[in-house]
Amino acid sequence: MTSLAVRSAAAPIPAPGHMAVDYEQRVDFDRLRRYRLQRAKEALASSECGAFLLFDFYNIRYTTQTWIGGALGDKMTRYALLTRSADGPTLWDFGSAARHHRLYAPWMDPSDSRAGMLGMRGAIAPSAGLMESAVREIKGMLTDAGLADQPVGVDIVEPPFLFEMQRQGLQVVDAQQYMLDARLIKSPDEIMLLNQAAAMVDGVYQDIVEVLKPGIRENEIVALANKRLYEMGSDQVEAINAVSGERCNPHPHNFSDRLIRPGDQAFFDIIHSYNGYRTCYYRTFGVGSSTPSQRDAYTKAREWMDAAIAVVRPGVGTDEIAAVWPKATEFGFENEMAAFGLQFGHGLGLGLHERPIISRLNSMTEPVELQAGMVFALETYCPAGDGFSAARIEEEVVVTPDGPRILTLFPAQDLVVANPY
Repeated sequence: MTSLAVRSAAAPIPAPGHMAVDYEQRVDFDRLRRYRLQRAKEALASSECGAFLLFDFYNIRYTTQTWIGGALGDKMTRYALLTRSADGPTLWDFGSAARHHRLYAPWMDPSDSRAGMLGMRGAIAPSAGLMESAVREIKGMLTDAGLADQPVGVDIVEPPFLFEMQRQGLQVVDAQQYMLDARLIKSPDEIMLLNQAAAMVDGVYQDIVEVLKPGIRENEIVALANKRLYEMGSDQVEAINAVSGERCNPHPHNFSDRLIRPGDQAFFDIIHSYNGYRTCYYRTFGVGSSTPSQRDAYTKAREWMDAAIAVVRPGVGTDEIAAVWPKATEFGFENEMAAFGLQFGHGLGLGLHERPIISRLNSMTEPVELQAGMVFALETYCPAGDGFSAARIEEEVVVTPDGPRILTLFPAQDLVVANPY
């Protein structure tokens, strides 16, 4: 498959659709699986660890190329062991899911897809012995591989499981830093999936603009967005922010049942995933009309956004991006902690908040150098002079050798007024 790097610099990143076809080159999922596992194995090889034990379900998907629904996937019961000596990871999963993987995930050795149960975040008490037997099995595998004396990297863990690992003599260190580094640089297949996810949101914003009229409620728009995304092939709608009128300032980061009213400023954030790859995609609209203070706030938020995008290129530090944004005290907050997440950037991939995290809170003292293949979202926020309206804009950016490429294409250069009077 032709890499994105050799495509014309003017050509858009493809968002080709959901199906594999014989007449176009699209996402190569076998190559995607190989790339992700290889990145994880390289991270392990660069570490002090003999193995990574992974509970973070994005890390599990990245290494095992398996997934089950969020209602089960976040119960700290699925886990995967990646060792230096094995070709691939061993996965412990819900019993029926493990059987399904053996049938439909041929890239895994069937013996590496095992039934497991640790307690569903404490619902089964540790005294039942499930954690003790699981650690014993893992330690036995490490002993057989000659790795029992080397540290085991763990990404996230329940305290009783950590205590059991230590009780059985395993040295535990942090693996999450290594795994986040592994997931930092996206392959062309990952970028295409991220772009497809963004294209789906482009369409949802068109739907929102058409219904954004006085009398509709915030929660109705959330329902519409969920319905449309699942119809278009989303595999998880993680959250929809719908914020309007007096709720815009301060930003509450949730939706309500508020009725949209004439002249409101309203902003939305659509967070979903397609084949695991996520969006975080804000847009702000006027409802029927807009006021000078609303337009002024939007203009400032857009200027801050454009200034940040203009800085993006390989070799630039994230401190240089954060520096073009206003200080917290310049837009009504007492310090950077209080304003965190308003002038903000965060990596996108299988997880919503990956590396790099860009803000004045952390980037000025510990900057990260941008590299081609990074994908992140940039977010700006500006309160309006009326004291309650606010503008929020977000763009998803790919770092290429030639500079930034934007995935989020619904118009946002100027404030869009929905259904003007």
